[in-house]
Amino acid sequence: MSTLQIIGALIGGLGLFLLAVGMMSEGLRDAAGNSLRKLLSHWTCTPLRGVFSGLFMTAVVQSSSAVTVAAIGFVNAGLLNLRQTLGVIYGANIGTTMTGWLVALVGFKLNIQAFALPLIGIGMLLRLFSKQGRWPAFGLALVGFGLFFIGVDVLKGAFEGMVATFNLAEMTAEGGGQLFWYLITGIVVTVLTQSSSAAIALTITAAAAGVIGIHAAAAMVVGANVGTTSTAVLAAIGATVNAKRVALAQVLFNVGTGLVALMILPLMFWVVRLISEVAGLAADPGITLALFHTIFNVLGVLLVLPLNERLASFLEGCFLRREEKVHLPKFLDSAVATTPVLAINALILELEALAQRVHIMLQKALGKPGTDAATLHEELRIVRELSRAISVFIVKLSGRALPQEVSQQLATLLRVDQYLVSCAVNIEIGMKKGHQVDDATLLEKQLGLSDYQAELLSALTAQEPEELQQGLSKVQGLHDHLKTKALQAGAEGRLDFEPLMQLLEILAEQLRLAQQWLKAGHYLNRLKRHISANGDQHDVDPFATPNHHQTLDQH
Repeated sequence: MSTLQIIGALIGGLGLFLLAVGMMSEGLRDAAGNSLRKLLSHWTCTPLRGVFSGLFMTAVVQSSSAVTVAAIGFVNAGLLNLRQTLGVIYGANIGTTMTGWLVALVGFKLNIQAFALPLIGIGMLLRLFSKQGRWPAFGLALVGFGLFFIGVDVLKGAFEGMVATFNLAEMTAEGGGQLFWYLITGIVVTVLTQSSSAAIALTITAAAAGVIGIHAAAAMVVGANVGTTSTAVLAAIGATVNAKRVALAQVLFNVGTGLVALMILPLMFWVVRLISEVAGLAADPGITLALFHTIFNVLGVLLVLPLNERLASFLEGCFLRREEKVHLPKFLDSAVATTPVLAINALILELEALAQRVHIMLQKALGKPGTDAATLHEELRIVRELSRAISVFIVKLSGRALPQEVSQQLATLLRVDQYLVSCAVNIEIGMKKGHQVDDATLLEKQLGLSDYQAELLSALTAQEPEELQQGLSKVQGLHDHLKTKALQAGAEGRLDFEPLMQLLEILAEQLRLAQQWLKAGHYLNRLKRHISANGDQHDVDPFATPNHHQTLDQH
């Protein structure tokens, strides 16, 4: 085999493998639907259970990076707290070892013609003849599995050709200094391919063909484990505080685990040989490396799990400066955007946070006499910036191919966002008009404007749909009563025309505010009840003012 053929086979095999991993991950994730989402939201109440959930999810979707990004999305969407998410990260690192086992146990012993090609054919038939449901996604996963093994076969042929063509004695050297360069190679390959699975498959295939020695291959496997953190780091750039903390957790865990594995490498291989003998496993490089990869990840979890509470506390003290930027979303970023159903959860939390700001704005306008127009205008600017971020996020999601139900939910959330912004605008307008009224004492004492505004505040604090409706009814009644009294005062000459008109405008703006608030609460409540009925998220009260982090920690 010529050098050009070897290079072409390596590139082609790696390309096939990357394509296959992507198709398997996407297909299995879509075929599972909300099942994986429910698994993480309901079976991660402790870090240990989170480990098993992360392990299972990664084994299913064949991508620890995808699970890590999903975990970031889950914590942003309010389905997991940081401690639970750490367990998922640990489990994902164990789950990613499944790729090595597939290559070692199946990839080298597979008859491509008899097994892999039929998988591709069956998968494509499912996609052609099943247009809806989970079957098309399952078909995509089958095609991915077929291409996975074809890619391994192509790489195997390329490395065998390399052994036959070149003198590889130097590449099999296993000195301590050279192991560092193999570690770096594993990191670089993973960063470039954005797939630790591809780097590990490449390493195992090369070791099985005799291109590199077993210790050098082990260093590359450790490097792949470290390099996979690049996906989480890239996802965390410009992301929320939660995303940054989860990404940092993965970096600390993977780097720490890798360093421990390298420091005790001889001991690790002694354990590998012992387990291989006890389990009756063949002593070939592929199985040895797959077992090594599994053992050092399990060891890392056993070492870090007792320190989980301290690690979580440390992470919660990181990236606090971004939390102070009130105009930035706290739950929305690219991590949740990758999974629309997670994005719905995150958007609900973000809109609840926006509603809290609007309510605080109203309190400042009505309950704090010292609040000036500049302060209120700044609050409105923050509300507008948050609203714009929410709207842009929804529009970007809507531009994708989404299920009809998700598209309808996004339209509902966009409507809620606009209602809340209208509330904030009405608050500022009402305050400006209130400052223009000349005889404020007369309005408060004779007409009872302060009682009306107090009822308005009370109505907007309501949490249940029935309370919201009752609050609006009371506000409507007081509005009509005050309007009648104001018109009567104007007719009797107790209120001049200008103050009368200004008062009527204030009443109208504040009634409109209550109506917009009720509509926002109605749509948000209805959406949350629908999601809760389907078992997709914990039910929470609308427009409540909880500390989200405390609430999550109680789950």
